[in-house]
Amino acid sequence: MTDSSNKGLLILAAGIRGAIGSTLAAAVCAGKENPDLILPYLMTGQKFSWLGKPMDFEIAGWDVSELSITEALALQGVLEKGIWRPYAEAIDQLPVKAAPEPAAPLKAQVEQIKADITAFMDDHPGYAPVLVNLLPAGNCHDLDRFSSLSDLYAAVSAPPIADIPYVLAAVEAGIPVVNFTPNVIEIPAVINAARETGIPVAGRDGKTGQTYFKVVLAAAFRARALFVNGWYSLNILGNADGENLMDPDHAACKLENKTDVLADVLGYSPGERRYGQSAHKVHIDYYPPRGDAKEAWDVIDFESIFGLPMSLRLNLQGRDSILAAPMVLDLSRWAAAAKTAGLAGLIPELAFYFKKTFGDAPVSFEGQLAALEKFENGLNSRVIKEA
Repeated sequence: MTDSSNKGLLILAAGIRGAIGSTLAAAVCAGKENPDLILPYLMTGQKFSWLGKPMDFEIAGWDVSELSITEALALQGVLEKGIWRPYAEAIDQLPVKAAPEPAAPLKAQVEQIKADITAFMDDHPGYAPVLVNLLPAGNCHDLDRFSSLSDLYAAVSAPPIADIPYVLAAVEAGIPVVNFTPNVIEIPAVINAARETGIPVAGRDGKTGQTYFKVVLAAAFRARALFVNGWYSLNILGNADGENLMDPDHAACKLENKTDVLADVLGYSPGERRYGQSAHKVHIDYYPPRGDAKEAWDVIDFESIFGLPMSLRLNLQGRDSILAAPMVLDLSRWAAAAKTAGLAGLIPELAFYFKKTFGDAPVSFEGQLAALEKFENGLNSRVIKEA
């Protein structure tokens, strides 16, 4: 079933001129003219026909940068110019608003973003909007103490991270939220408001490369009863995200997400039995020559019968934003589908896509895949039943 009133999805990207955001913009524009460049790499390409055609995307957003999106693409260096240049005119015609002033009052920032959302939606009538948070990693915060938006507004004058005003504006405007960043936005005030307004909120920290394969390998070790005594992970990246993560305060939540996921899958912390303490180490280093082409090294020490040691080395040379952009497109469709099906609040069934899981979401690779399939079937059943 296709909803004839729905023309497609409108992605509202906070951080549209960043590495992922500009790559996403190029993917949307390229996908309209040459869908074979993008569509085969989407997990949702054959799902949710009732949302419209899988490449029916429009995109708009916000950024602190004053560069054009094509200037941002050239600066980021994720895509060679020959790839995005055929779509340059369309890319630079995408609507982009200035981000709110960081020192402005929280309520004022929310109202500015809500006005921008209205303008974006007026320019794209009939499109289902989804807010996607692509902002840089920020500081950890203590906003968990607020259970309602009124309490939050009364106590917080300026937001501790730039993400919060966008999320609040989306929830108040009735728009689903996808949080691809490591920043904590799923605070009680937000989730309670999302439930009240019927808005789904998906995830924290997209699981793009090293952590994705770490979860797969950890599930394999556990299935074979191979005990992991240590796991050393090194990430080398030279994009703006890598530079930002050199700030220990900005890296704290990111490292926590990357570290916790392994113990969750294995059922224990590596090294705990043999050394009485964790031997799981995760390091992120900014190395400019790598650019967006991240390199990840993993050293895994494990044992089997008689306690005899063995070791596995894994070297991933990935393209961070190229891995992330199709996930964002998929997640936008999942979030829109969940909204259409009437779901609200946190959506733990999408744990497959994120480092941080919520509620009773499975932590194993096979469990997350099974949950995703079950979730898809449930969404289809709900939408078809209500049609």
